[in-house]
Amino acid sequence: MTAAPFAAVADAAEALAEAARSGIPCPPVRDLFATGDVASAYAVQRRTIESSLTGDRRIVGRKIGLTSPAVQRQLGVDRPDFGALLSDMAVPDGGTVPAGRLLQPKVEAEVALVLGAGLPHPQSTVADVIRAVDFALPALEIVDSRIADWDISLVDTIADNASCGLFVLGGAPVPLTAVDLRGVRMTMTRGGEKVSEGSGSDCLDGPLNAAVWLASTLAAMGDPLRAGDIVLTGALGPMAVAAPGDTFEARISGLGSVRVGFAAPEQGDQS
Repeated sequence: MTAAPFAAVADAAEALAEAARSGIPCPPVRDLFATGDVASAYAVQRRTIESSLTGDRRIVGRKIGLTSPAVQRQLGVDRPDFGALLSDMAVPDGGTVPAGRLLQPKVEAEVALVLGAGLPHPQSTVADVIRAVDFALPALEIVDSRIADWDISLVDTIADNASCGLFVLGGAPVPLTAVDLRGVRMTMTRGGEKVSEGSGSDCLDGPLNAAVWLASTLAAMGDPLRAGDIVLTGALGPMAVAAPGDTFEARISGLGSVRVGFAAPEQGDQS
């Protein structure tokens, strides 16, 4: 499909950028494009990311979204999507997200892969991915939407960098020889209460399958995964809404745990 006119891409990118700057979510951008215009949505994403790469800010990897069949059905799609991970999106394990940093955060638990080699082939295989992966980590993705009330279609979420907010990586690397990623079990708690659970097979029938899709897709687009890249492979279970004062912890069998908190606003701060 041919991408939409430059003006529509620019308008959508500016609306999303302004929402991020102001902290006020914007209306959906999908009406600027034809229904299902994925090419234009990725053009918006690229424009937004490229314009944000100032100072020391850099791309450190990619996230995969829409790996759950239930979420795909909800948005009427039959494939995942992807977004960029930026250096200032990383939150330390056990760290705290400052109040007002995000607009409408939700948390999901994932398997992260860190690459020791690039994946340049448009038809990557599971074997290619296994050879390229240096180690795996438990991860939390803090998704966020610049679109008001999470009123998103596929075009909206792709344009909005696949609804990426922040991410947290566990600190104990695990080689793939020591864990069966398809068979891992995940439990995520909020304030000690279980809010999500799932398994590796709930993520596109295994996180390695998700990584194969991403590697092949990016290579075909001329922007392949590179050594050192972080890959968030997709949610292992349902996401949970995050509110100020919440603390989340995910435990993934064979990989360990990862934790993050959300600061409460200071007294008198209504943000």
